[in-house]
Amino acid sequence: MPIHLPPISRRRFLATSLAAGAAAMLPRSLFAAKKAVDENSWALFSDTHIAADPAKIARSINMTDNLQAVCNEVIALSRRPAGLLLNGDCAFNSGEPADYAQVTAVLKPLREAGLPLHLALGNHDEREHFWAALPEEARAANRPVADHHVALIETPRVNWIMLDSLDKTLVTPGVLGAAQLDWLSRTLDAHPRKPAIVFTHHNPTNIEDPKMALRDTAELMAILRPRKQVKAHFFGHTHVWQTRRDDSGIHLVNLPPVAYVFTEGQPSGWVHATLQRTGARLELRCLDRKHAAHGQVVDLKWRG
Repeated sequence: MPIHLPPISRRRFLATSLAAGAAAMLPRSLFAAKKAVDENSWALFSDTHIAADPAKIARSINMTDNLQAVCNEVIALSRRPAGLLLNGDCAFNSGEPADYAQVTAVLKPLREAGLPLHLALGNHDEREHFWAALPEEARAANRPVADHHVALIETPRVNWIMLDSLDKTLVTPGVLGAAQLDWLSRTLDAHPRKPAIVFTHHNPTNIEDPKMALRDTAELMAILRPRKQVKAHFFGHTHVWQTRRDDSGIHLVNLPPVAYVFTEGQPSGWVHATLQRTGARLELRCLDRKHAAHGQVVDLKWRG
């Protein structure tokens, strides 16, 4: 399943900090009044590409600075989101152990602020390094599909279903495989009444370059289309912000990268999703506040 990082409670932080003799340096945020939680609010990140070296630059972008900036923005919201989903390519290039140590270090303030985090895999991640970087969480995790990271995250209005489209590290196209697709079918059939949003890192073949896409898109859509509780398919990978609709009425949402863009003019940043009874409100939060798309709101209406 994706790595689930629980919030760091004040009690746990105090215990570890005092044991380390660091009580005098406790962050003020932990002692501030707790914010009200919006159970229908979610922060959506994708393609963070964090390197072990926080000074690493790629495509003229410091990826660690970008991730720190979007984390700070989420923490600054007036109401705390129910959680954060990071949709793959957590690591910079080949998913080295030190990359994941840096990822978790940069994400730690979100956990200290009370957010649970759910991290999935992309083609620049490495499964075993991903697990090894988080031994405590890895030992507690259940894997419903062998050697893959899948999860059902139940919320009051929507079931998030996170899939693992990583084929091999540094192999650009993705694949789900028969076992994972079977788990998806069974999971959806067990929850027919609640809207479902399916996450894959890789884009479907009809979005952007099919050579870099999900190879078993046809098999995935054959499962999603007839199951009317499936309302949307979210993905990253292409470093493009875009929303469109499948012929069946399923929304196809291409999340922007937190790190860098491939094409000049595309936005980087994150998406603030607010789940509603009959749809979802997506607000694009650009790292470049002067970008024309910053603050753009897309209202998704669920198919019947």
